[in-house]
Amino acid sequence: MRPPSEYEGARMPAEAEEGDPRAPAMMICARLAGRAIIRVVGRCEDAQENSQLDLSECQLMQVPDAVYHLMRHTELKSCDLSGNVITKIPPKFTVKFSLITDLNLANNQMARLPDELCTLACLERLDISHNSFVSLPQIACQCPSLHTLLAHHNQIIEVDVDRLARSRALEYVDLSDNPIPPRVQAELKQLSRPSVSISEREKEDWEEDLLI
Repeated sequence: MRPPSEYEGARMPAEAEEGDPRAPAMMICARLAGRAIIRVVGRCEDAQENSQLDLSECQLMQVPDAVYHLMRHTELKSCDLSGNVITKIPPKFTVKFSLITDLNLANNQMARLPDELCTLACLERLDISHNSFVSLPQIACQCPSLHTLLAHHNQIIEVDVDRLARSRALEYVDLSDNPIPPRVQAELKQLSRPSVSISEREKEDWEEDLLI
């Protein structure tokens, strides 16, 4: 079956017909949307062959329902959703893609993870870097097979160190480039497992004054 042209289905809206000054801009938006749809469908077709779904840089605000439909007969091993504008992952994601081992959510606009994430029994690597998290998601510590958690370049100031220490699977956590308070940094440095990467916090001017 012939794939649709990037311009098919990108008709100009009725309210933007001839004479409407908005017409050129609206046509460009329609064409861009059409290209994004074609890109997503094409990548789903690739994933049906290699079990690796790459939806990075697809201008997604969420995982489209069509993706779940297209992948319904495929056992995904990895899913890359990086470089989009996604704010949350719905609970059904963990149901539809229950066998993934690698999940990349980097460079989005997320601040929390669904509680259902812990049902991903095969998940080994999770990347939530470059998002908007202010606390390290506790649910990640409950994933039974998760050994690598990348959470650098967020706004994380809260970390449940005790829960982190009790995690049976976690081996490495990257918390670098986060504004983690000194007290929490000190506690993290005491951990023998998992290994935690943090960035040394620079003292504020007022803190330096206290030492004089």
